[in-house]
Amino acid sequence: MDFRLDDDQRQLRDALRTFCDEVVAPRAAQRDEEGHFEAGLRQQLAEMGLFGAYVPAEYGGAGLDVVSYVTAVEELSRACAATGILVSAHHSLCVDPILNFGTEAQKKKYLPDLASGRKIGCFSLTEPGSGSDAGAARCNAVETPDGWRINGTKCFVTNGQEADVTVLFAVTDSTDERRRLSAFIVDADAPGYRVGKKEKKLGIRASSTTELIFEDATIPRENLLGERGRGLRVALMTLDGGRLGVAAQAVGIAQACLDAAVDYSKTRQQFNQAIANFQAIQWKLADIATDLAAARLLTRRGAWLKQVKRPYSPEAAMAKVFASEASSRAANAAIQVFGGYGYVNDYPVERLLRDAKITELYEGTSEIQRLVIARSLLNDPAWISRT
Repeated sequence: MDFRLDDDQRQLRDALRTFCDEVVAPRAAQRDEEGHFEAGLRQQLAEMGLFGAYVPAEYGGAGLDVVSYVTAVEELSRACAATGILVSAHHSLCVDPILNFGTEAQKKKYLPDLASGRKIGCFSLTEPGSGSDAGAARCNAVETPDGWRINGTKCFVTNGQEADVTVLFAVTDSTDERRRLSAFIVDADAPGYRVGKKEKKLGIRASSTTELIFEDATIPRENLLGERGRGLRVALMTLDGGRLGVAAQAVGIAQACLDAAVDYSKTRQQFNQAIANFQAIQWKLADIATDLAAARLLTRRGAWLKQVKRPYSPEAAMAKVFASEASSRAANAAIQVFGGYGYVNDYPVERLLRDAKITELYEGTSEIQRLVIARSLLNDPAWISRT
């Protein structure tokens, strides 16, 4: 099977690369230092159609395929990983579940504003006491004559500060372990909803990671997303797609590491020659490039499976775990190529190392990805031979 980009996909990549080189990359270090996105960037991303890449045109999206979407996230993340996850978390974790599980009325109400970038979305599942064990959530939603009343605190919400729309998961039946959770669409102006603490992070510092606090928050009855009691299904299917976005982010970071290491190795002189001439350096570059090629192909395969509506959960997990760990290896190797200069922020590789680490943690840790893959093998030992 050929996973090379077709002509339309290459044109999109090339246009995005120019945009990223001219607009996104030059301010990546400044965003990291200041901890926020500059004014105007969101509008520029919106004008590129990035907030609704594979949303159908009837809902205001660009109508692209999923491979084009992960290619876009890769290019953004090569330039600035925080910008990459702004788009990825919005699209994969908020737009996607509304597209897949929303009623027609919900799609018409929310998707045009989300796809255009007029509104930003987020996904709120994790709580202080429930991370990988999503079913242990305690935030609860009680049905009332007027709709739903929500109480609880969520944490580690990517885009939490910017979000106008939240896909929220809350307990609606504490007595049924299989149907405890339901999914909801919550507008940021809902009474009783507020943004709590903004985390100070190791990497992707421009991207906001916050608490969301619900104190007798009220939302309309029609904001239930999907069936009552099927929230865990909504969450897990959404995270499968989100893992492709994180894999693409990791691929972009690894590409940035390779670009920086190759360029530096050609200009840095030691022992009267460029360090690129030394075999020790060449092997590091070769290892980064090999990991990068494998990660990119895994990510594109997962995206293609999603596009053609075939099961892709284990493939997404494979892409995510491999690409995320490959990006960390690439960043560590790039710092070795730079030597002591790699450890200071005059050069980008120390930021790339910090940014890479989060890809091993959010939207399911590497351990959770391995669990997903192993369960698929144990349920169907022949599965891997058919992929």
